[in-house]
Amino acid sequence: MPEGFKLDTPRVEDGAAIWRIARDSRTLDLNSSYSYLLWCRDFAATSVVARDGEGEPAAFVTGYLRPESPETLFIWQVAVDEAHRGHGLAAALLDGLVARAAVELGVCRIETTITEDNAASNRLFTSFAERHGASLTREVLLDAGHFPEQGHHAEVLHRIGPLGPPAGHRP
Repeated sequence: MPEGFKLDTPRVEDGAAIWRIARDSRTLDLNSSYSYLLWCRDFAATSVVARDGEGEPAAFVTGYLRPESPETLFIWQVAVDEAHRGHGLAAALLDGLVARAAVELGVCRIETTITEDNAASNRLFTSFAERHGASLTREVLLDAGHFPEQGHHAEVLHRIGPLGPPAGHRP
């Protein structure tokens, strides 16, 4: 974890800050503020925030266990506040969340969807797979025609797993 930040489980009172970080990312599909508040309540065990020195959320990862595949953690959104980008927070959050979910929930693979034009997220998940010695497959899950609004790009499903310990990790 980059110096000055702490991984933590999100709380309902973090929902507004998480919504602002998502809104200000200008890349995520923004959900209602209500949904972020509920996410922090109902999916806290499968999500994580990075807190800055004042204890405020600076970045987050939201996820959930797939009902049909409870050993699979689906990563819903990843965002870092603009002021804190470039410090490796997204990778640290993803590694920390998956490590916690592996121990506490039996997670051994992750999935996410990413649009082809989102270079940062594509790099994040490719490097995650490499660090964990896991295979990565990609296939279109939702093509542009599935979305009711014009201009939404296809969402490409990334499947990563089975997961091993991060490179350089010693038991």
